[in-house]
Amino acid sequence: MNQIVEHGKTLLVVGPAAVSVISGKAEVLGFLVNDKHRVVIREGKQLPFFVKEKAVFDISLGENATVEEVDGNTIPDSWADAVEVLRGFHKRPTVAMVIGKADAGKTSFCTYLVNSLVSAKQRVAILDGDLGQSDIGPPCTVAYACVTKPLIELYELKAENAFFVGVTSPSEAVDKMIEGLALMKSEIMSKTVEFVVINTDGWVEGDDAAQYKAQLVEKLEPDIIFYIQQKNESAQLLETIDFKKIVVDSSSAVRQRSPEKRRLLREMSYAKYFAGAKVRSLLLSQLKLEEKEFWQIKQATERGLLVGLYGPNRKFLGIGIMQEIDPKRKTLKVLTSVSAVPSIVAFGKIRLNENFKEAHFSGSNAVADKIKG
Repeated sequence: MNQIVEHGKTLLVVGPAAVSVISGKAEVLGFLVNDKHRVVIREGKQLPFFVKEKAVFDISLGENATVEEVDGNTIPDSWADAVEVLRGFHKRPTVAMVIGKADAGKTSFCTYLVNSLVSAKQRVAILDGDLGQSDIGPPCTVAYACVTKPLIELYELKAENAFFVGVTSPSEAVDKMIEGLALMKSEIMSKTVEFVVINTDGWVEGDDAAQYKAQLVEKLEPDIIFYIQQKNESAQLLETIDFKKIVVDSSSAVRQRSPEKRRLLREMSYAKYFAGAKVRSLLLSQLKLEEKEFWQIKQATERGLLVGLYGPNRKFLGIGIMQEIDPKRKTLKVLTSVSAVPSIVAFGKIRLNENFKEAHFSGSNAVADKIKG
């Protein structure tokens, strides 16, 4: 269907959908959409098309998709101010960390920052630290990519490297999260970039969350922290972090997603990463297995466990789903799309069934206790 939208209004489209601009000008999170672009919006995702010049849209809606026209720009003025704050730093690379609760609009804000900087011919890297809703790497990882041109979604980027944490919430692996993000940030800093944007997870409320974020800030040493504030939900966190920080507004287009919807989005990502996957048999003698207690898990339990696969020098290759460890043949069978031969296998705490539906693994502590005993 075609829809005409006047200058100064915003078209909000919830996927699955496809949108083309037939005439006029529209902007999505700092990305200028013209008649050469067909924007595909994933299921459960929403994109705002701010009309800068009266536009005609061609819109195709999938099941449960919606389209809504609203007055004004859903992007707050404070987002443009944030870009100017960043560009005002003389130190290069300038490192910005983005903090906010789940569904505050952190990823949209990061996308806007990246697009604004790249459009100004700046070299930018984005580090994705949101385990539960990973855009750059597979679920259960933190990953980074260097950006050379404006984009609609961070999901379009290909990870240059990643670190497998193996869970969907940082509260279950605080030390490993900090280790992974620090390693990825260190690698980014060795590259030729002028700005580094670090997106974080939505765990911000409570003592443990405040302490975790404070540790993260201390380890990653950002030059500026942008906190996306919706209400006064994290006054404690802001007081705990003794660092240069600026509060920015949340977009009026933010949609709240239920835990079930967030899990659905992860499961769609699993399906993406396991497209064309095959079962590979790996020799245990050629592998370093991290968290070796998993060797003794019974076959019925081990099947479906999510694993991270690394090559030499701990270069992340991808994820896999464990099928079987055979002590007699000394092999490990893994379902994966990775074609390179891994040298390290890291075990996670998420299990996936044949339809990529997830469930937490609960046997690791018992197995570890048994081995220690």
